[in-house]
Amino acid sequence: MKFSEQWLREWVDPPLDTKALVAQLTMAGIEVEAVEPVAAEFNGVVVGRVEAVEPHPQADRLRVCRVDVGADAPLTIVCGAANVAPGMCVPAALVGARLPGGLTISRAKLRGVESFGMLCSAKELGLAETSEGLLPLPACAKPGVDVRELLALDDVSLELSLTPNRSDCLGIAGIAREIAALNRIDMKTARAAEVPAAIDVAVKIEVATPEACPRYLGRVIRGIDPAAESPLWLRERLRRSGLRSLGPVVDVTNYLLLELGQPMHAFDLARIDGGIRVRQAENGETFTSLDGQTLALRDDMLVVANHQGVLALAGIIGGAQSAVNAETTSILLECAFFAPAAITGRARRLGLHTESSHRFERGVDPELQAQAMERATQLILDIAGGEAGPVVAAMNAEFLPCRSAVMLRAARLERLLGYRIPAAEVQDILVRLGMRVEAEGDGVWQVTPPSFRFDIAIEADLIEELARVHGYERLPSHRPSSRLEIRAHDAHLERVRRGRHLLADRGYQEVITYSFVDAGIQRLLDPVHESLALANPLAADIAVMRTSLWTGLIQAGLHNLKRQQARVRLFEYGRRYTGALRSDDESGAPLEQIKEEAIFAGIAIGTAYPEQWGLPGRGVDFYDVKADVDALLEDLGRGHACGFEAAMHPALHPGQSARILDSSAREIGWLGALHPETADALGFGQSVFVFELNLDTIESPKDPSFTELSKFPSVRRDLAIIVDECVTAAELDACVRDSAGNLLQGLHLFDIYRGKGVDSGKKSIALGLTLQDFSRTLTDVEVDALIEGVLKQLHIKLRATLRE
Repeated sequence: MKFSEQWLREWVDPPLDTKALVAQLTMAGIEVEAVEPVAAEFNGVVVGRVEAVEPHPQADRLRVCRVDVGADAPLTIVCGAANVAPGMCVPAALVGARLPGGLTISRAKLRGVESFGMLCSAKELGLAETSEGLLPLPACAKPGVDVRELLALDDVSLELSLTPNRSDCLGIAGIAREIAALNRIDMKTARAAEVPAAIDVAVKIEVATPEACPRYLGRVIRGIDPAAESPLWLRERLRRSGLRSLGPVVDVTNYLLLELGQPMHAFDLARIDGGIRVRQAENGETFTSLDGQTLALRDDMLVVANHQGVLALAGIIGGAQSAVNAETTSILLECAFFAPAAITGRARRLGLHTESSHRFERGVDPELQAQAMERATQLILDIAGGEAGPVVAAMNAEFLPCRSAVMLRAARLERLLGYRIPAAEVQDILVRLGMRVEAEGDGVWQVTPPSFRFDIAIEADLIEELARVHGYERLPSHRPSSRLEIRAHDAHLERVRRGRHLLADRGYQEVITYSFVDAGIQRLLDPVHESLALANPLAADIAVMRTSLWTGLIQAGLHNLKRQQARVRLFEYGRRYTGALRSDDESGAPLEQIKEEAIFAGIAIGTAYPEQWGLPGRGVDFYDVKADVDALLEDLGRGHACGFEAAMHPALHPGQSARILDSSAREIGWLGALHPETADALGFGQSVFVFELNLDTIESPKDPSFTELSKFPSVRRDLAIIVDECVTAAELDACVRDSAGNLLQGLHLFDIYRGKGVDSGKKSIALGLTLQDFSRTLTDVEVDALIEGVLKQLHIKLRATLRE
């Protein structure tokens, strides 16, 4: 909600300057998001009345004007505007004037004719982004008067950030009502005089869904002057509220939207065939809106139609077919109350958000329509002329919102606020807020909210109103008293904390991405699981729940690469939502229940190490990221209990992907390089490595316990064995550990060799075994026997031989 401060002060004028008024509104829960001047800085611009216009002797497009600027003699000013005409009043920048952008006006000679100033357009004064010709000023303006003073440009626009429950403040009248209550002053009354019917012309109105539209008013106005223009005061108020002028009729409906918070619409009467019918749309019915979009409607959408088709999407946007244009002379003025439940979500579903839908979704005062109709009628007649017909009303009172009384107890008020507000002040505040208050004994009131307050339903709502109007800053501060309690250690949170610190220590930055993601990107990364679609997504690129944290991480990685971050390491701990598998069955198998799973995921792009002189530069590879995952598993206490196996994943490179398994061969995660086709489709021009670990499937380690160090020396034996190329390090590790038993205290793979002396299809792997007993010193005979047993098992299980 954006509006002019001067306009607001015409309704209520508290003894506060702008800064204090902004602070007061914000502290009362009506946050002022921005305060901006309504016009750029300029000076030396006055009202000039054009007395004569003559052609320029040497330029066809220029005019030589004689302009009265309130000085002793008229000034000669050369002008190129096509709309300059004798008798019109325009802004005249005098010699020495400074315009927005730093332009200083000086005496100049244009094609041989001296010019003593400049006639200005709205754009040149910073009052509009575009303009055609000079800015016309009121004909009654006195020459020589400062334009800033005439147009009251020493003003600011206030922009409010209202919470959804305060729809009553989506109009100047509602904000003025709040300020009057906060300052205990009176405000201007909003009542409009009834406009009597001058013609007996009406349109039949039928409401087929009274529960969605309990009140609908219509009025015919004929004989409107199509050449009429909106007065400057009206155009300025709209401009300062962020709206542009679209002609008198539309400007008046927009003005009422801002002034009273009541959306209205005007139909071109000549384009309406038959009467008006408010009904539900039919599935697949199409409608072309004012902005030129062709929309496919559904049967839960409310429309305003005639007998041929849809004229408007009720409470959201009008239609192009029945729109008012420059040739319109007769209109049907609409003013209605649409139930919030009938409007909510419909605009978003169609990719729309309008000022009208914004208000109807939150709730418009159901008692406001008659007043708004009379006010709009009078403004249109004053500006564009014409004759008004009678107001035709279709009303179903049983479906209008009914405000029930709410009990307020002084004891409950004091308990929630920790402070006692005097009973007289309680009643005074509630009355000033428009509520009807009836006392029921000592410290008990029955309070009936006004029709415009949709957010008052329970006692706590009334207490909130009393607290904010009384002043949050006036409530005393008390130190909280609580009993300290040592809570039990949460092993899961400790694992998450350790994992976060471990990845940060290894050069990763933690990110938090949305749980709502782009369906297209997610389908590339996880084509197996069906995504849970949101009923009312905020945008198309956050329309489904994520089934993998890779979706958000990849978008974050791309975001960083596009901002010249060549080396990216990101990780995230969060939830994924899985369980719905795609079915090839055309009938569609029922979806499984959606599961939430705790996930650690990461992405690595760029070089393996930060740029330095001590190491040659190389790109990150599969084993760099595998080392990070190994370290993470080790830190989670499951290092030796987990392993890796080569496996295919639809989003990963077939030769650089691995499934992560626990000791029971159960899948707990994935690791690998993004598939080249997927990486290209997403816009990466290099290798991208990702990993994902499911914490919910990783068993918690046993509580750590102390083990006494051995007093006896350890023995190290190194073995060089030859195995087939297909044998993995994990297989060797498992075989050696099984064979060596409890005496094996350490096992390290420290070399891999292929080449001379090793047959093709084979590789030589060097292992270091550390042996130690806790009760005695191992003898050479015992060690040799153990090593011989290890070699024997390696030969049996893996066809390994000792390298000579």
